[in-house]
Amino acid sequence: MKSRVLLLAAASVAAAALLVSASGCSAGSGSDSGSIEFQTFASVDSKLMSTIEEVTARFEEENPDIDLKLVASSNNYEADIKVRLASGNIPDIFGTHGWSLQRYSEFLEPLQDEPWAKNFNPVLDSAMKNDTGEFFAFPVDTDVAGIIYNGDVLDAAGVDPAEITTWEAFEKAADAVKANGITPISVSGKAGGPSGNIADWLAAGAYDESQLAELEAGTFVDEPYSEVLTKIADWREAEYFNPDYSSATSDDMTRALSDGQAAFEFSQNSRVNDALQYNPDANIGFMPVPSMTTDAPYLIGGEMNAYGISKTSKHLEDAKTFIAFLAEPENATALAEAAGNLPGMTNATADLGPLQESFDTYVGSGEYPLMPYFDRVYLPNGMWNTMVTTADSVITGQSDVDQAVGQMASDFKSLAAQDK
Repeated sequence: MKSRVLLLAAASVAAAALLVSASGCSAGSGSDSGSIEFQTFASVDSKLMSTIEEVTARFEEENPDIDLKLVASSNNYEADIKVRLASGNIPDIFGTHGWSLQRYSEFLEPLQDEPWAKNFNPVLDSAMKNDTGEFFAFPVDTDVAGIIYNGDVLDAAGVDPAEITTWEAFEKAADAVKANGITPISVSGKAGGPSGNIADWLAAGAYDESQLAELEAGTFVDEPYSEVLTKIADWREAEYFNPDYSSATSDDMTRALSDGQAAFEFSQNSRVNDALQYNPDANIGFMPVPSMTTDAPYLIGGEMNAYGISKTSKHLEDAKTFIAFLAEPENATALAEAAGNLPGMTNATADLGPLQESFDTYVGSGEYPLMPYFDRVYLPNGMWNTMVTTADSVITGQSDVDQAVGQMASDFKSLAAQDK
């Protein structure tokens, strides 16, 4: 296999970066002039990354004149990509992590006229297509997420996840789990994202329609967000979070889920597939997110794992050839299964293993609304980092709720002004 698997360190993206390859360590920056740089948005030890490696190896066997350089995700992927875009040093192919339309479309090659585009899953139209029908990334999966749980941990605590339809019921379940000496909610403070997921999941059900309209019009509505962070503060006081939060890594979250040392996690379903690599027998599923209003529980969804091609790439046609290979049914199926979600292509199918029951129950029934990721629709560009830092500050007790909400309001105002 010619392709190299590299880990892009967050320290310096525009200049030299530390690259960890599958066969050792080597220094380098940017992409080799003769190779296609593929920023995968997949962690180096994830099932998705290993599947990308396998698919790429087959591609290179069939296309010996095309060389791929696979780069695994850093903990600061979003910031890294922003630096690359601002400097003009854009990867040939990169994971758009939910932003192919709203944030990156001006940098990406439109793909709606590619032969495989006829199989684009229409469920993703609202998230990935513009008003003229253009879309800018190949969708690996149709992202559907909820609250991940370890079924054995809940069974031991006498908890039925199907009955957790309110936050009151969730907290009763957390108390029962805690009484058994198990961490109710596992979250990584070191990974630079999982704390923000908690706020994002809760905020999607904290605002009413009129308040969401105010956010879209450029006015921050603080009361619902105060309720979100108050809930997180209450969970801290109840000692629901893992004691090693500040030092815990993303891999620690995965192991806690697989080993039955945690009951709940707020994460995409790729976490489940990664956990099953440690413990194939783990009993893991996901459930809808309770609402903070009077509405019914909901699921979180939208674009997740998707790959766009830089419109300024020197390897544009070769990159399109590679993406077309990824879109072939066999490969699209393998990638979706590795991501732990429904395929982004209608001609692909996926065996979702332990998650299949959750998909059948909560997605197949059509009873639960699919809410978009809150930050992607209702917050200005750049607010994700503030969501992470403010939620983190509440979990660690470094800020109270009022201070954290004040920071959200301040950053919202300044970033919304920049978006105009």
